[in-house]
Amino acid sequence: MKRLYLVRHAKSSWEFDLDDHERPLKERGLNDAPLVARNIKDSIQNPDRILSSDAVRAKTTAILYLKALGIDESKLILDPKLYDFNGRDVEKIIRNTPDTVNCLMIFGHNNAMTSLVNKWGDLEIENVSTAAFTELVFEQDQWVDIKKGTTKQYIKPKQFK
Repeated sequence: MKRLYLVRHAKSSWEFDLDDHERPLKERGLNDAPLVARNIKDSIQNPDRILSSDAVRAKTTAILYLKALGIDESKLILDPKLYDFNGRDVEKIIRNTPDTVNCLMIFGHNNAMTSLVNKWGDLEIENVSTAAFTELVFEQDQWVDIKKGTTKQYIKPKQFK
């Protein structure tokens, strides 16, 4: 059995004239990411591997989540291929994950997150919210073989406001 946690980066700022890759989180995003993480902390297992896009907004979201979950930031692996919006590169990374990893957590971007949540989960989600956490569980024992699984949780910030 494989378990996948997909997290869309928190709300980012368009205030500054920056390259998209360098956009920071807005104050709302800085608050929403730890809010969701604190509320899932007791219902999830610690991931065996944690990956994030190297974009500032995704990396910051990951760090805020990990801090709230009590997971050392040194476990975070940044992967520029996760700066992906259609999901093809994210899917390749997931399918190429070593099978010794049973629980994988990925911080990334939309539309990739919404696409994969709907491709692999059994709950239709029109648009994965910023800072939202989705837990998918698969019966397969190898990442390369994962098929439609079960959406165990879809948690978004508005649930706690």
